[in-house]
Amino acid sequence: MHTLPPPPHTPARIEYLKVRNFRALREVEFKELTPLTVLLGPNGSGKSTVFDVFAFLADCFEFGLRRAWDKRGKAKELKTRGADGPVIIEIKYREPGFPLITYHLAVDEGPRGPTVVEEWLQWRRGKSGKPFRFIDYRAGQGRATSGELPDEQDKRLDIPLKSPDLLAVNALGQFAEHPRVAALRDFITGWYVSYLSADSARGQPEAGPQERLTKTGDNLANVIQHLTELHGERLDTIFSVLRQRVPRIERVVADPMRDGRLLLQIKDAPFNDPVLAKFSSDGTLKMLAYLVLLYDPSPPPFIGIEEPENFLHPRLLPELAEECRAACDRTQLLVTTHSPFFLNALHPKEVRVLWRDDHGYTQSRRACDLPGVPEFVQHGALLGHLWMEGQLGVGDPLVNQGAPTRPLGGRGR
Repeated sequence: MHTLPPPPHTPARIEYLKVRNFRALREVEFKELTPLTVLLGPNGSGKSTVFDVFAFLADCFEFGLRRAWDKRGKAKELKTRGADGPVIIEIKYREPGFPLITYHLAVDEGPRGPTVVEEWLQWRRGKSGKPFRFIDYRAGQGRATSGELPDEQDKRLDIPLKSPDLLAVNALGQFAEHPRVAALRDFITGWYVSYLSADSARGQPEAGPQERLTKTGDNLANVIQHLTELHGERLDTIFSVLRQRVPRIERVVADPMRDGRLLLQIKDAPFNDPVLAKFSSDGTLKMLAYLVLLYDPSPPPFIGIEEPENFLHPRLLPELAEECRAACDRTQLLVTTHSPFFLNALHPKEVRVLWRDDHGYTQSRRACDLPGVPEFVQHGALLGHLWMEGQLGVGDPLVNQGAPTRPLGGRGR
């Protein structure tokens, strides 16, 4: 595994997530989130739903609440069935040099569409200080302060928003007089929640360098062009890792064509002419896209990856997991997986086990909190092996999918 230069500054970290009334997430909390957090569970356990919580919040900031809400089927499909009250998302994150900051968003559907029922941003100054709110809004009406001065000096101003479906952080975060609000807005708008597709990466986009992969990876050629022009050493590192993962790969080139499009080609060492990306294997393109993402010179502050094992050889997955952890010196990752090979490279504190209770709602526990798991791992057991043996209580369709509380040592049949 190659090492990367240290980041110019420590990125902000999400340490806590609470979700209420978001599909199967009737009420879940994720405490003490690690820089690399991996969600594990059987099909339908809620992994993709947790993933979509981050995508929903990012969509709210990028496209607006109404579009993010409507995209997911409005209240009928988005809200937990049979539950009352708004959808609530609350994150606690830490910026370097500042106290823990809490962002709370509650959304519900009104007569004219989605409405921000409640939105606030606060921190606690000192261990015994009372919470101090930078913004506090309900249905487009509320107050805001800078949050940079002691409480008694801060001025709270009434700043109404144009519409009750507007997010105050997104609106006020564009102004310099609200630096902590602006920092949160920049943080969330910088998230990368990916749905990488090998088919998308095979396209021929218009030529022109681009710094960041799209969510589907359809601009992979543009990012290769950007790295070629400005970050040749980083691209050499990516190719070096790729050659270790995919035998006989020599290099990847992105060449402009006469019609203004960009052609991605992959050069195999034994042959003189490169192969067009559209004829390359799914696994090669997916691995290339993951490496471009993880070795980004200026990575997003938060990255979500769903099921990285798709199309990849199982023996490549432990090293990919290690590279995900190494990238967390510069970013934070959330990964969903079904792969025991990926799990084998993880620590119990990095893994959250998800399952559905008897009412159909998602529950979660850390693998390190399951009975016996820390002891087994301490004596050399690997998480992937424990999971495949049914010892984590979930993920095996032949084992009853209840809460993972039975003692280790048997399959519980």
